[in-house]
Amino acid sequence: MSLIGNIIWLIFGGFMSGIGYIIGGIGICATIIGIPFGIKAINLGIATFTPFGKEVIAKPYAGDVLTTIFNVIWIMFFGWGIALSHLLWGIILAITIVGLPFAKQHFKLMILALLPFGREFA
Repeated sequence: MSLIGNIIWLIFGGFMSGIGYIIGGIGICATIIGIPFGIKAINLGIATFTPFGKEVIAKPYAGDVLTTIFNVIWIMFFGWGIALSHLLWGIILAITIVGLPFAKQHFKLMILALLPFGREFA
């Protein structure tokens, strides 16, 4: 099921969404100070390619001070917009029965987009 879901996901927007995150991450990496945030955006883009069959996992250091500071900076500049996009697409897709599995993937990606530091998609 996850292979078929990922193929359908890629065809109907997942590929373009992932490419957008990767291009945005490269743009963020252009500034020296933005490299950690650009790497997280690129990782989010890679995770967006194949979300079916994966879960968001919190790492043991997810509550550390530095991780929290990076997450707060991420939310202020990038995360709120990305998470809002996943929320809106998830709500739109949840209206139909056929769209429910895809809405679930958007809600998973929303968590990762909001707080990417200290979490991984595996």
